[in-house]
Amino acid sequence: MASITLTDHDQIRDWAAARAGAPAVVDVSAESGTQAQLRFVFGQIAYQDNDSAERPPNAGGWELVEWDEWFKLFDELHLALVVPEDQPGVRDSTHHFVLRDEE
Repeated sequence: MASITLTDHDQIRDWAAARAGAPAVVDVSAESGTQAQLRFVFGQIAYQDNDSAERPPNAGGWELVEWDEWFKLFDELHLALVVPEDQPGVRDSTHHFVLRDEE
């Protein structure tokens, strides 16, 4: 299956919206030296009440974020989103992140 690589913010937002996806960040602690991890949350779970008790750093899980915050990290980490080409009648949410080719 052919894939395409996306870096344009509007194209990424459109791709996620077509699959009922919302931007999220994996809960990591800055103290551990790890980079924030981006992800998408798909379907109804993205719209459920996400209020939760306070968790210690590195407790795991994800947090829904605004697109501006998500794209700030996306660009700071020099990432690109690789997705399968659209096919009629199919809304595949398979994706992965790669480092951008810097030219």
